[in-house]
Amino acid sequence: MASISFDGRHFQKDMILQSVRWYLAYSLSYRDLEELMKERGIDVDHSTISRWVIYYSPQLEQAFHLKKKPPGGRWRLDET
Repeated sequence: MASISFDGRHFQKDMILQSVRWYLAYSLSYRDLEELMKERGIDVDHSTISRWVIYYSPQLEQAFHLKKKPPGGRWRLDET
């Protein structure tokens, strides 16, 4: 599995991942995320967050699917 590269990015890896996660997990706009980051002392533009989401979300999805365990061979069914 190829790891996700953050080389050459102006911002730290943790901040990029947090912004992308918040956008994908919650119904926040890019401008809302910009405001949240500014409250935490990080000055980032909403268009930069948009580029991160477009660039990193497919890579993150692929990495998560590779780590996800396949279902087992046995199925359990509760009696009704």
